[in-house]
Amino acid sequence: MSAEAANDDDEVEASRAPLMDHLMELRTRLLWSLGALVIAFIGCFTVAKPIFMFLVQPFVAAMAAEHPERAGQALELYNTHAFGFFFVQLQVALFAAIIVAFPVIAWQAYKFIAPGLYRRERAAAAPFLIAAPVMFISGAAFVFYIVMPFALRFALGQEVTEGPVRVEYLPKVDEYLSLVTTLMLAFGGCFQMPVVLSLLARTGMVGAGMLRKGRRYAVVGIAALAACVTPPDVISMTMMALPMYALYEVSIWLVAFIERGNARRDAARAAEETFGGVAP
Repeated sequence: MSAEAANDDDEVEASRAPLMDHLMELRTRLLWSLGALVIAFIGCFTVAKPIFMFLVQPFVAAMAAEHPERAGQALELYNTHAFGFFFVQLQVALFAAIIVAFPVIAWQAYKFIAPGLYRRERAAAAPFLIAAPVMFISGAAFVFYIVMPFALRFALGQEVTEGPVRVEYLPKVDEYLSLVTTLMLAFGGCFQMPVVLSLLARTGMVGAGMLRKGRRYAVVGIAALAACVTPPDVISMTMMALPMYALYEVSIWLVAFIERGNARRDAARAAEETFGGVAP
């Protein structure tokens, strides 16, 4: 066993703690995460209406594209309950709070698992604490600026404005908000795929060959997830499934790149042990 591996084992052994200590640590991390979420929720609730006005921009853009004659007119989202818009504001605040508190929650999760990792594994995980929120925001932005305008333009394009029967798309405010927030959270989570698989590759738990062999299962899983998360129509499912599969292929490339880096480091370490006179 190399000196570095021995030091790693000693470090992990020194970090062992009784079960009760682990539970206390878990409680502490959960309380910090919950506190961050509550504080973010209170702050976001004070600006819930401006956030909501921002979230309806895809509908505004789709309406302007499909009905330019209505440019400058106020758009209508229907509220059919006395306290409906109040609960919508609560939902908006919770949605925004999850995004705002996400870095704190990710950091608390890392601090909980870090004592059980080797030094090299902690070093491998640290960069992904930055990559995770970046990819989450990228997924949410993809929904907001690409998927939602396209889906809404498709919905508006199905209206019937001539003839004895008029069919008009009149979204309810809570249904629209549920759609946009669900898709943004789902895509934000799905965009974590390269981050998670790259991190597992750094720790040696997955390999590019394994991912290549699992393509057919990945396709089935992606299709099932897209069917569960998106509205029950083929267009929404396809617009989620295609980027997810593209991310899977990108993940294979990243994992292969990480594997080559791991192989070079292992070879350099073996050479150093051999020529440095270190016993295996």
